[in-house]
Amino acid sequence: MSNHITYMQRALQIAKNGLGTTKPNPMVGAVIVCDNKIIGEGFTSPFGGNHAEVNAINNVKDESLLEKSTIYVTLEPCSHFGKTPPCSSLIIEKGIKNIVIGCVDDNPQVAGKGIQKLLAANCNVTIGVLEDDCKEHHKRFFTFHNKKRPYIILKWAQSLDGFLSPETKNKQKPVWITNPYSRTLVHKWRTEEQAILVGTNTVLHDNPSLTARNYSGENPIRVVLDRKLKLDESLAVFNTEAETIVISKDNCDFSKPLAQQICSILHSKHINSVIIEGGLQTLQTFIDENLWDEARIFKGTVSLNKGTKAPHLKGELLNSEFILDDVLEVYKNNKND
Repeated sequence: MSNHITYMQRALQIAKNGLGTTKPNPMVGAVIVCDNKIIGEGFTSPFGGNHAEVNAINNVKDESLLEKSTIYVTLEPCSHFGKTPPCSSLIIEKGIKNIVIGCVDDNPQVAGKGIQKLLAANCNVTIGVLEDDCKEHHKRFFTFHNKKRPYIILKWAQSLDGFLSPETKNKQKPVWITNPYSRTLVHKWRTEEQAILVGTNTVLHDNPSLTARNYSGENPIRVVLDRKLKLDESLAVFNTEAETIVISKDNCDFSKPLAQQICSILHSKHINSVIIEGGLQTLQTFIDENLWDEARIFKGTVSLNKGTKAPHLKGELLNSEFILDDVLEVYKNNKND
């Protein structure tokens, strides 16, 4: 079992290379081992490309070794035709008899069918190696399929004295509470998630572009709440740098709980993760409906004295670290729907 853990850890390590590019597919890692030596490995290609198992098999120089090899995958190999053929069929075709799986795929199109297919072909299948780690790694994918909504990350920056923004400001642009390194980290996060969401007031007051312009990667889909459709098309969120989805009275009932409706709309558009960047009313909506999975809160060194108070939430503190002189706290919601 110790070898199983070592090779599954490697599969999880390389799987992270797919963060932000495989969406809405899961970012799977695969490692092929023969005689206690890694002979091939791969991770999921950008959406529409090869799955991890295919890339790992293609990475093996001598395919004659596959029949006496073991393949380690972080998620159950698929059994259906999508953009690519089923990976379970390829594993069988290549003669790989030993398969070690981190966790079962909850996607109804798979949900154990890949494992059944491998067992029917007389393969030796081991399930549940580093299962909790694999489930955590695939949290966006599992949230989308099990809870029928995106994985939700709340993000905000607050001043030393607990304010999101000052009482008044002179220009239609953000007032920076955090340092440039923290802001670059936020742009990195934007490349890792499928969408980013803000409310009407944030767009009106800050005119943000909501892109990842300070980090190399793909821009997220922009989601803007605009109940009365009063936002002008000249604003930066409507430029051509990224897709923008507007949620208004035309597709949402603002007299009813809003966060759940937003989640349903995003789920219908196959969006499996979203960063909620504010402002206060939007953040509080998701907190009040207990529809969040993770919160990333920056605490800067400036004091504003007056202004918009930062939200308050209850969750498990996972991590606290300095980004130069800023403090970043990450919370997990253990009591969400």
